[in-house]
Amino acid sequence: MPRLLLSLIIAAAFATAGMAAEMAPLPKPAAGQAVATFAGGCFWCVESDFDHVPGVISTTSGYAGGHVKNPTYYQVSAGGTGYAESVQVIYDPKKVSYQQLLTYFWHHIDPTVKDRQFCDVGHQYRTAIFAQDEEQRKLAEASKKKVEAELKVPIYTEIDKAGRFYPAEVYHQNYYKKNPTRYKFYRWNCGRDQRIKQIWGGHKGDS
Repeated sequence: MPRLLLSLIIAAAFATAGMAAEMAPLPKPAAGQAVATFAGGCFWCVESDFDHVPGVISTTSGYAGGHVKNPTYYQVSAGGTGYAESVQVIYDPKKVSYQQLLTYFWHHIDPTVKDRQFCDVGHQYRTAIFAQDEEQRKLAEASKKKVEAELKVPIYTEIDKAGRFYPAEVYHQNYYKKNPTRYKFYRWNCGRDQRIKQIWGGHKGDS
């Protein structure tokens, strides 16, 4: 699909949503719960993917890794803020480990490209793991080495210390549930699942 047409489809989706600038609230983990933050291109897709994982309690689309206070979607999508479209995951470590989340993350992205994911191009669409603490960083670094050995190509996914996470606008949250037809049309025509299957063999990305 021509990128211009895909951009028009996305713009129409935002217009239908009313273009409300209201930012979503950021859920806080309860006692015994933990937080993980990942960037894997379009946050609609990453949010949808992680919502399929047993043990994941909530997912929030937002912005991580940048330097502008209170960023908006338009600032981030224009580039230059340092932020990546990201998803904050709250999970129950008794049901799913951080290591399992890492494995799931790798199998739902293309880590072999720099500053892009599928049809979305730019530093704001880079892949990244934002570690909440030293233990997460060590696990992320080890998993990256394992993926690089498995795929036998350079891996461009960044591993950074988690800074402040800003939730995205309300209309971005649970987009795949609120606008399923447009979401599926975007995801398919962006080539996300097709490329994931090429990289990871028989593994099929969730939608």
